[in-house]
Amino acid sequence: MMKAGYLFKSRRTLTLVLVIGPVLVILASLFIGKYQADPGSIISLLISKMNPWFQGTFPGNLETAILQVRLPRVLLAVLVGMSLSIAGASYQGLFRNPLVSSQILGVASGASFGAALGIMLSASSLIIQIMAFGFGLVAVGLALAITRFYRSSPTLTLVLAGVVIGSFFASLVSLITYTADPNLKLPAIVFWLMGSLSASANQDLLFAVPPMIIGITVLMLIRWRINVLSMGEEEAKAMGVDTGKLRIIIVVCCTLVASASVCVSGVIGWIGLVIPHFARILVGPDHKVLLPACLSIGGVYLLLMDDIARTATSSEIPLGILTGIIGAPIFAYLLTKGARWS
Repeated sequence: MMKAGYLFKSRRTLTLVLVIGPVLVILASLFIGKYQADPGSIISLLISKMNPWFQGTFPGNLETAILQVRLPRVLLAVLVGMSLSIAGASYQGLFRNPLVSSQILGVASGASFGAALGIMLSASSLIIQIMAFGFGLVAVGLALAITRFYRSSPTLTLVLAGVVIGSFFASLVSLITYTADPNLKLPAIVFWLMGSLSASANQDLLFAVPPMIIGITVLMLIRWRINVLSMGEEEAKAMGVDTGKLRIIIVVCCTLVASASVCVSGVIGWIGLVIPHFARILVGPDHKVLLPACLSIGGVYLLLMDDIARTATSSEIPLGILTGIIGAPIFAYLLTKGARWS
């Protein structure tokens, strides 16, 4: 039987890996793409933008490719991976179920309906994002409202309400895809549902970062309370924790980060399910360490998937397809490792 942090003898070594790893992968990803540029020129360009004392002249197409296209996409991939991972880990602690993901309460289905409706109405990309974000919040809000009418286990009722709401909005998405123009609207809806960061821009960062940062920050501040809540309802109440209030806070924060992620990237599965398991193998089940580990590993994982998606073939592979193909075998492997190390 092995203790937390099994793969690293020193907690300091593990911390360095989790902190330095994302930085190195972000820098490496800036060098990858169809636009070929000298790594030295890219680094000089980044330094010149961060340091006003460093002067340099760079080609206009280099600045456009790196600062307007590649950098926003890299940062969004990291943020989306972090958001989905920490939401999945928080939900697994809240519901005490390792098979729970960040989409358990119907946020992805609600956001998908909002985006599909926006595409049907020929709305701008910003309006589509706003509608996706808004309907993601509405879906979870409806799930929370349903729990008010039942006196049984609040956790179980919330999960069942999420399943119901998710199925309802999934049916609405199917209705829209069925009635959409097969030549103009349907391809755009299907591509959005597959998940992609190909249209990433600085505008997406401005829209998605605030709710992501708010949700992640609050979850990090209360992560020790998730440990108490994962012990069970009665045990948490006996320790003086207001379980009802804490449950609402966790759900609201997870909804914020998940909705913000889906509205800018589409539906990307398996991140909120696989990454918490992998992080748990590395650092153990303590949420005080688990959530920071999920942020690091989730950001790196989705960024690597996006690097593969945009460079593996001449035409870009939708992220949702790639994470599903790779995520399912990885999850099966992690289950065997988790069972052996428990």
